[in-house]
Amino acid sequence: MNRILGPLAVASAIVLASVFSAVPALAGPGGGYTCGEDGLIPAGTYSSLTVTANCMFGGDVTVNGKVTVADGAVLNDHAFSLAANVVINGDVTVGRGAVLGLGSYFSPQSTTVNGNITAHQPLTLYLSQVTVHGNVVSNGGGTSNEFRNFPIKDNEIDGNLVLQGWHGGWLGVIRNVVGGNVIVSRNASVVVLTGCTGEGEEEVCTGFGPGFDDDSTEIQTNAIQGNLICQRNFPAAQVNALDGGEPNDVMGHAIGQCADLAG
Repeated sequence: MNRILGPLAVASAIVLASVFSAVPALAGPGGGYTCGEDGLIPAGTYSSLTVTANCMFGGDVTVNGKVTVADGAVLNDHAFSLAANVVINGDVTVGRGAVLGLGSYFSPQSTTVNGNITAHQPLTLYLSQVTVHGNVVSNGGGTSNEFRNFPIKDNEIDGNLVLQGWHGGWLGVIRNVVGGNVIVSRNASVVVLTGCTGEGEEEVCTGFGPGFDDDSTEIQTNAIQGNLICQRNFPAAQVNALDGGEPNDVMGHAIGQCADLAG
């Protein structure tokens, strides 16, 4: 389950979007663009994009080069974007303590990365309905100071998907089509939601504290051309049938904690 802290995370994204929407979305000049103040990235075409603040896409954006999310910066938190179409014709790098959100969990959008996504000690990644014609690799990162998810859902990734060493609330790799290997290792849930009422999509939580989310490390319903390797995750990698999960379709070998997660 892609859990959030009650309505707070989504509500904050909605408020952020409404505030940002007051900023005019003007066509880009075609050069490099730096979002250095909290706000919208104007619709347009850029040669590169650098994010050093808390920013969202304000419309259709094409980047004909590299996208850099600097240390501590935020791009499209919770994948809650106003953009309909995003095309990145280069690599995406994500810095220490930074957030990358591409695609959307709330409405169908077209997002394509014609390169690799590489994250070094990120706070988290939110990827949904994204086509990546390269690898997705994330090393380390996370936090125990808030409840953060790490959801990789409904994507098409031509290369490898590697998630290792992240610590936070909940992590899941769900309904992806991956052309290479999937490696999920040394990730841990170290924060649990508290004060929860309701069930499923109706669940609302009011706080968080030390502990672990027993729904975390859901590795399910993926189609993987290469190998599926899961090692030293806590909780152990799982298929959660109560969350609609099904075994993974793995053309190669399923190894480690994922040895029994292939259909």
